[in-house]
This record gives sequence, C-alpha cells and structure tokens, in this order.
Amino acid sequence: MEFSAAAIAVTAALFISFASTAVYSAENFTAASNLRRKLSTAGLCAIVIEPSGFPCTEHTTRTKDGYVLGLQRVSSPSVTVQECGSPVLLIHGLFMGGDAWFLDSPNQSLGFILANHGYDVWVGNVRGTHWSHGHVSLSEDDKEFWDWSWQELALNDLGEMIHYIYSVTYSKVLVVGHSQGTIMSLAAFTQPDIAKMVEAAALLCPISYLGHITAPFVLRLVKLRLDEVIMALGIHELNFKSNWGTRIIDMMCDGHLDCSDMLASITGENCCFNSSRIDSYLEYEPHPSSSKNLHHLFQMIRQGTFTMYDYGKWKNLMYYRQVKPPEFDVSSIPSSLPIWMGYGGNDALADVADVQHTIKELASKPDLLYLENYGHIDFLLSTRAKEDVYDSMLAFFSSLGKSSSF
Repeated sequence: MEFSAAAIAVTAALFISFASTAVYSAENFTAASNLRRKLSTAGLCAIVIEPSGFPCTEHTTRTKDGYVLGLQRVSSPSVTVQECGSPVLLIHGLFMGGDAWFLDSPNQSLGFILANHGYDVWVGNVRGTHWSHGHVSLSEDDKEFWDWSWQELALNDLGEMIHYIYSVTYSKVLVVGHSQGTIMSLAAFTQPDIAKMVEAAALLCPISYLGHITAPFVLRLVKLRLDEVIMALGIHELNFKSNWGTRIIDMMCDGHLDCSDMLASITGENCCFNSSRIDSYLEYEPHPSSSKNLHHLFQMIRQGTFTMYDYGKWKNLMYYRQVKPPEFDVSSIPSSLPIWMGYGGNDALADVADVQHTIKELASKPDLLYLENYGHIDFLLSTRAKEDVYDSMLAFFSSLGKSSSF
C-alpha cells in the first residue's frame, strides 16, 4: 500500500495522537464512559421520546451474525398501538442513531409527526450506535466487533429489523431512510426476501452512487486516503467523540481546509438548519461507526460504483468467487415497490447527478420532490421540513390506500 507525502504526514500525526491518547484523553474517556453508562440504564424511549409525551416501548432483535439491535415503537398520545395504522421503520444516517428523528419539537420532528398522523412508528438503530445493545459474544473493545460496513447494515441489520416488525405487526412495512439509511434501503430492496416485506419506501437524500460528491472536507479525506491510513493503524471503531477523533478534525482544519462552517464543508449549504440548537443536537451525535464502513464509502467515491465491499482481488475471490465485488443491481428492485425520493440542489453528498443516475436505473420511476435550496441536513432538521418535505411524504403514503388510521 503506497501513500502520498501528505498522507504520510497525516499518518505520522495520527500515530502520535493515537499513541498519546492514554496520556491526554482521561477527560474524554470519562465523558464517553458516563454517556455509555447513562445509555445502558435508560434507553431512547425514556431519554428522548417519552419526555415529549409520546408512548414508547423498547424492543430488541438479533441479526444472523450476532448483533443485538435496539428498536423503539412509538405511537401518538391520543392513539393506542392497537389503533395505529401501517408500521413505518425509520433508518438513520451515518454517525447518527434513532434519536435523529426526534431532535426537534413534536411539530417539527418526523418521528413525532408520523406518530401524530396515526402511523405505527418503529425506530431503527444499527450496530455500534448508542441505542443498540452490542453482540452476543463480542465486546466493543474487540476488533471483530467493528468488522462490517454498510453492506452488513443493509443485508443483516435492516433485513432483520424489517423481518422483526413484519412478524410482530403481520403487516408489510413502510421504510423511511436518510442518507446512509437510503444506501442500506436500496441495497436491501435488491434482495427479494427483504423486498417482499416492504410496502413502500421514502428516501431522503437518496444515495447509491457517490461519484459526484462536492463536499470539500470529504473529498480532502478521500484524496489523503485517510480511510486506508486509519485502517493501517489498526483503528477499528470510528468515534469522533474520542480524543483522536477530535484531533483528526483539528488536523484537517489546520491549514488544509476552511472549517469555519464545518457542517457546510461536509453536507453542503443548508438553507434552513436551526444552528441555535447545535449544542442540543450534539448531546448524542455523532454516534460511532466502523472504519471499514468509511473505507467502503470512500471506495464508492473513488470507483463510482454501487458494489459490495472491495477486499482486493484475492480476497474477493474467496468471499465472492469473483475478482471484483458484486454490484447491487438497482434495476432489480421490484417495479411494484412504490418509492418516493426527496433531494436538494445544495446537497454536497447526495449530488443531483448521482440521484438522477439512481433514478434512471430503477425499474419504475419514483415520486420525486426536488428542493433547489436544500442541503443534506435540511431534509432532517430544517425548520420548514414539515411544510417543505414531510407533507409531500405523507401525501405519498396516503396515496397507497393503507397508510394511517386517521
């Protein structure tokens, strides 16, 4: 593996940071430990959802590779679970968890809005996030615990969540994803055994191709091959609340990029994001992910493909029985599966060209909502998201004929 001079400099700085973590990160470790202790004694329902007056129950399910996932079931204060309409599964994005759907007021947060419209809301949390529950045999300190990418999140985590909800409710599931949640969804829907349990899907900032992203911060990391550097150092958990994680950000902003508006440099300009609530949003965000997941996403950016994880030709032969990793064939998603997509002109991650590439490959044209001035985070946290985005999504669900109990 060869790195550029800039990448070698980053490697050296990261190595120093990683090696000195034990000396300098006592405060960070204590804060992280306190957060994990708090989350281990009370779940998402008790900490985030129930304080707003919404009934919520905690559920768990286990993937075929042993991860124990947390699911929350939410309903309106005025509607019992038995009276709820169709089940809706919410799938969060990268470095986020199920709390992402409840970060604003009940009148602004999609999770609350769906519950108030009579839906049977289920909140998904992928492996490694705060609201999941580890593994049947592995500890989060084990490198094997973090040996996964969004490929496993799609085929194992999302597939198991949909199956669990389907088995509990005896109903096909409406799936709503944002960002990484849409990569997972599109990949999962290519699998007939998963697609048959899905009633319809609403995808916010849909991603299957990443060849046209314009986010300066992300492109800089890709150019420096930071994903490969991190993996070469043996860092398996990607936690930007850790000591070395914050140092990566500081290092990249020190002479490499203008990080005066870090969010815009990652996601694009967000027209309607409520910046006054950033401290509140950061109480639980960002959640951890795996270095392998970041590496898989960066592979997609470099190669312009929507494929399984690329292990290199020899390991690919062992895992896939072919030299190149198999593609996720978007055209194989059943034409009978209704899909709604919301995307924005200022989104630096789900670029319009890449979204249109996805749309062209689908067997049937999805319902589309395009907002010229919206960035990547606006679709989740815009102060006008209900009027601009969610009302259109709700109309799509209503058009299916079996959306809510209202």
